[in-house]
Amino acid sequence: MKMRELIGTAAVPGGDELRLYRRGGDFIIAIDRNELMSSRMSGSEEALATMTCDRLRSPDKAHLLIGGYGMGFTLRAALARLGPDAKITVAELVPEIVDWARGPMADLAAGCLDDRRVELVIGDVATAIAAATRRYDAILLDVDNGPDGLTHPANDRLYSPAGLATAKAALKPGGILAIWSAAPDARFKARLGAAGFRVEEVGVRARSNGKGPRHVIWFARTA
Repeated sequence: MKMRELIGTAAVPGGDELRLYRRGGDFIIAIDRNELMSSRMSGSEEALATMTCDRLRSPDKAHLLIGGYGMGFTLRAALARLGPDAKITVAELVPEIVDWARGPMADLAAGCLDDRRVELVIGDVATAIAAATRRYDAILLDVDNGPDGLTHPANDRLYSPAGLATAKAALKPGGILAIWSAAPDARFKARLGAAGFRVEEVGVRARSNGKGPRHVIWFARTA
């Protein structure tokens, strides 16, 4: 069995330390003993993009905001699904994540950050959401393991009633707030409904071959 090789670390503002490991040709980003993401399991992150794009009213000219670059699975899947006139803003809180994408994981990134449709913002996605009014056709959030702030406690504000109201105001009429989670959360689903969204909960597998752990995506649409 190949051993994991630590090749990078990064401090999460107000949180803990992220660690980038390489095992053979695979990459893993972890915090403490929690494996946050792996290049071997991309299915649910890709589904976050493809299933959101399938639900857009005008995907050819849509403007998406993606919260959290991660390993770029969501971004690459969205670019593959959207037309040449679409726009994707990516907000990534940790600069080293982008350095890793352009460095040791450059082959995995496949140049997605240099696509002319992509605008990269180094900063908190909550700030980008708060600065927008009816700007986005969809907001895709994969900034933590779900509504519980694991890597960055301040992420909790994204999922609070006030945070959901702010996200709703940043969406165009009929826009979609799509949220990835490692596990179901009935209380959070109810909170989305209380915020005035029409909510659809979908279970997806972690691997693109339909295997692996089951994750959850909520699609919350505005009126």
